[in-house]
Amino acid sequence: MAHSQTPIVILMKTWQDAKLDAYSIRSRVFIEEQGVPEEMELDEFDLDARHALAYADSECIGTARLVTLAGNIGRIGRMAVLLGYRGQGVAKQLLGALLKASQSQGIKEIELHAQVTVIPFYEQFGFIAQGDVYDEAGIPHRDMILRI
Repeated sequence: MAHSQTPIVILMKTWQDAKLDAYSIRSRVFIEEQGVPEEMELDEFDLDARHALAYADSECIGTARLVTLAGNIGRIGRMAVLLGYRGQGVAKQLLGALLKASQSQGIKEIELHAQVTVIPFYEQFGFIAQGDVYDEAGIPHRDMILRI
């Protein structure tokens, strides 16, 4: 079921304000759909990350986060969009919001662990795949880097 006529709103939130919506999306996509173990889904980075949340008609339909690491490096991760909303630019809007947040925080390089199937998506934004493919939670991943 496509929802393309619904305008998407992206909000940046702290974990305190984001956790219910973000975890709901992440558990549906990563745990239920992709079989990621629940204990791997939440980690110590959530608390300090900036979370981008996508809303359509006040329903949260997607999420992603930006973690700031030492040396002006950012890490984007936990990007997830509900099945019925994929292919409609939601992830592009989430990533765009996180890239904008990165620049405002003075981040010079962004890294992410991309599922191999979505490497072409990140390449559109200038991310470059590096290193070998590896297994993360039973899913093939590859590191990607963007210098901004």
